[in-house]
Amino acid sequence: MERKVFQLGDIVLMKKNHPCGSNEMEIIRMGMDIRIKCVGCKHSVLVPRAKFEKNMRKVIRSAAESSADPSDAGTESS
Repeated sequence: MERKVFQLGDIVLMKKNHPCGSNEMEIIRMGMDIRIKCVGCKHSVLVPRAKFEKNMRKVIRSAAESSADPSDAGTESS
């Protein structure tokens, strides 16, 4: 079975909804356990990695995508 790829700062879609109604979570800590924060109500939960990988559907927004293309607002040409 293929391992799911995710990293710190990613927004992931979970199989079950959080009690607030949102099923989008942000990964805020990684290790043997993974801390995720609900995008809807900002509540955080510590989940064992195996349970997280089982209940994660897919990565919605990757942290690498948002920081990969910074704008050139600070550079000006005369």
